[in-house]
Amino acid sequence: MTKTLGEIAALVGGRLAGDAAIEIRGATNIEDARASDITFAVEPHLKEAGKCAAGAVILPDTAGVFPKPAVYVKEPRAAFACLLEAFTPPLDFPLGISDLAYIGAGVQLGVGVTVMPFAVVDAHAVIGDGVILYPHTYVGQYAEIGAESVLYSSVTVRERCRLGRRCVIHSSAVIGADGFGFTTSKEHIHTKVPQVGNVVLEDDVEIGAHVGIDRATTGSTVIGRGTKVDNLVHIGHNCRIGANNLIVAQTGISGSTIVGDNVTFGGQTGTVGHIHIGGNSVYAARSGITNDMPEGVFCAGFPTQPHQEWLRTQAALKKLPELIKRLRELEKKVVGYEAKEN
Repeated sequence: MTKTLGEIAALVGGRLAGDAAIEIRGATNIEDARASDITFAVEPHLKEAGKCAAGAVILPDTAGVFPKPAVYVKEPRAAFACLLEAFTPPLDFPLGISDLAYIGAGVQLGVGVTVMPFAVVDAHAVIGDGVILYPHTYVGQYAEIGAESVLYSSVTVRERCRLGRRCVIHSSAVIGADGFGFTTSKEHIHTKVPQVGNVVLEDDVEIGAHVGIDRATTGSTVIGRGTKVDNLVHIGHNCRIGANNLIVAQTGISGSTIVGDNVTFGGQTGTVGHIHIGGNSVYAARSGITNDMPEGVFCAGFPTQPHQEWLRTQAALKKLPELIKRLRELEKKVVGYEAKEN
């Protein structure tokens, strides 16, 4: 595919600086860009981009004069994402149900559905318009998959779970496994508590590979609209995750935790259960959240503390060996002074 720089500027709503007739055949990063490619740059990479081989660069509209043809936009990363999609044509799959797929009794199939070989849609499930089910996906009985959603290979959506519109579920994720609920007797025998609830993913949720989202004991485990979950995350039963959260790899959110909107959890963050975490907050990687948290905070550490406070603590810890050494020297001097006085 080829687009002129003028066409690209119109596509991303940017201001063109350079020859509109320059032909661009791809979008890539600064290091790999060739003369036929466009890349993007923000500080501190503007100087690097100015020396790269790319034919043109997408820049923030606050950047000054640039040595290459450029398109100035408000959000360079968003514009670059738009171009990645434009220069990467979608995969082409035949519409319809493969002869090697299994469709159970009473299944409702929407218009333009693609069900690939060895996918299983169990009895009474509802598959919305334009849904794509890759090989070896399993959609359980009475489950609902919203229109234009995509389930990649080996995804499991258990019985009675519901996915909204335009959800994307990556390979080997499990939506609706039993929550971890047991009673323990005095004899230390663990007896399973039936997990009869479900999982609800609202519209535009994306779930990474090998994610486990447990069904509720009763009621629903809910993932809010627009939330994006990275690979290898676990979300326990009866959690309610708000809209537009970002949950990064290896995070674990314990059961019955309620999370507000617009929260970012860095990698390997962990929470105890039955707490409320306020919205519009950020938790740095490996945070440990052990209590209810207010809105609008930026925290780090275990247990969590304000990020700046955590940074000061970490800086102080680096000085600890030297401080211990100095303390021992002072102890020796004090002992020496006491010996002289005696």
